[in-house]
Amino acid sequence: MRVVFTKGPGTSYDIAVHRETGAALAPRNGPGGHPYLPHDLVHFLVEAEAGIELGVYGRLAAGDNGLFWPADPAERAKAARRRRSKGAKSSPRAQADMARSEELAGIAVPVWEVRHGHARELPAYVTTGEIPPVVDRIVSRFDDYADRWHTLPVGGSLTLTW
Repeated sequence: MRVVFTKGPGTSYDIAVHRETGAALAPRNGPGGHPYLPHDLVHFLVEAEAGIELGVYGRLAAGDNGLFWPADPAERAKAARRRRSKGAKSSPRAQADMARSEELAGIAVPVWEVRHGHARELPAYVTTGEIPPVVDRIVSRFDDYADRWHTLPVGGSLTLTW
């Protein structure tokens, strides 16, 4: 699966997912908010480095639509019916993987910011707990992409393969 992050003005961005399994997905806007580490890029790198199989990107690769909608209107209607019939429930493992992705992202971003002089100190929720060893590897992955993202012109893209 290929995921294309396209930079917009300010800290906005778009995401397009091109996958082999499941309906073709329409691109969507990302939540923005960080000039070096877009939220969805963070989750991609966290999940890839930590081996999280049922986070956002593993589920997309397996055919789940996640936060995306099918590009085809007929497929979109089917997906909406499925969501209504089964509700928002996912397996306990998928829930645990999503929680782990959020937890690691919430630790790794502030660690990266402090190491690169974008923040003075770690937030209390990070300093009170033990930082998992995988965070150093995740922060190294952030190092590979943060400056590349920051220096992209509006309309420029990064493509990552899952």
